[in-house]
Amino acid sequence: MKILKLFNVTVALASILFAVTAFSQDAKTLNELLDMIESSSISETAEARKREADFVRDQRRQSQLLKQARDTEAAEERRSDRLEKTIRDNDIQIAKLREQKDKRLGSLKELFGHLTGAAGDIRAKLEQSIVSAQYTGRTEFLSELIDKMSSDTRLPSIEEIEQLWFEHKREMIESSKIVKFNRNVLMADGQQAEMEVVRIGTYNLLSDGKYLEYSPETGLVSELARQPSGYSGGAEDLQSADSGFTKVGIDPSGPLGGGLLKALINTPTLYERWQFGGIVGLIITIVFFIAIILAITRFVILSGVASKVKSQLRSQQANENNPLGRVLKVADENATLDAESLELKLHEAVLRERPKIESGLNYLKVISMVAPLMGLLGTVTGMIITFQMITLFGAGDPKAMAGGISQALITTVLGLVVAIPTVLMHTLVNSKAQKILHVLEEQSAGIVAGSLESK
Repeated sequence: MKILKLFNVTVALASILFAVTAFSQDAKTLNELLDMIESSSISETAEARKREADFVRDQRRQSQLLKQARDTEAAEERRSDRLEKTIRDNDIQIAKLREQKDKRLGSLKELFGHLTGAAGDIRAKLEQSIVSAQYTGRTEFLSELIDKMSSDTRLPSIEEIEQLWFEHKREMIESSKIVKFNRNVLMADGQQAEMEVVRIGTYNLLSDGKYLEYSPETGLVSELARQPSGYSGGAEDLQSADSGFTKVGIDPSGPLGGGLLKALINTPTLYERWQFGGIVGLIITIVFFIAIILAITRFVILSGVASKVKSQLRSQQANENNPLGRVLKVADENATLDAESLELKLHEAVLRERPKIESGLNYLKVISMVAPLMGLLGTVTGMIITFQMITLFGAGDPKAMAGGISQALITTVLGLVVAIPTVLMHTLVNSKAQKILHVLEEQSAGIVAGSLESK
């Protein structure tokens, strides 16, 4: 209260000082100033009393709220004690009821344990089975059954237990059937269409000659993004067949179509393997085509030359459209020379024909030697890239490392694939050229020998 009085006095003094300062500017005489200060002090006193009343009223209200909060706290504490006692009593009651339930169940408790395990195994099997693509919602009641057998307040019915046996039996029977049914299929282009689906036991799903896959997470049946080559004919025959036996490829290695089928469709083709070679593989391939074109061209040309040489052997007149004819022409032109000079002239003529006959053979030989080296170059660069990836991402994934190494070795394979046929082509073309040269040398030696005999 003293603080409140002191506060009021301070406010009053401040008001008086303010009034004196403010009114001194308007007052003309001291009496006017005194009257103005008196009227102002009266109004300030009334305002201070009002503020004092508001302050006292707020203080009383706060005291009431504080008392109510303390009463509420005490009531909640008493309620908390009652609830804790209730919880303890309920725990004791639940323990007694559980003990009573276990005694009454007896051997059924062990039976429920086996049923729970069996239901869990069957549920996992049915979720992964492609039969669920035909019979949807088969696992919902199994989840409910497991919840009941694990609950303290509910028990499964005889019908539900029999349903468990029925689903297990149906799965066994359906695994031996080939059936057709209609359902929506997600196509490779992202569109859905209702199609006739053929189910081969629990192994594969087929439709329109294409293999399908079933996703247990989404429940969708979708077309494989990539079909196994060479099996579409059997799938079409099976879908159109009504009875009898049909030859078709299936994959019995897994519940969703098997891992062998996925490995088969994920196996890269020859073209994809060639693409693994990158720029080095492309260069090796271009060099290989050059070698093939060169070998074929030279073989055709040499075959024509050999044919003309054979014709020249049967003719008595030298024809300059073939190497042998040109060599014989030189012999005719230098018939008067001695044997040694004639031999040199003929040797010169044969040497003049040799570059034309052996043209391109050295290129084939170089390609057969360079191709493996280019393959080795691609392998080394591929291994460098693989080790850089290991440096960045670690060696925790052996598949990634094996994939990189296999891609790096593709160039070595390409180099050997180019080198081996090129060596064979070089041998074939070179033998053709050597036969022609052998004929030229043989005929030259025969002409020289005849010249010696005539002299």
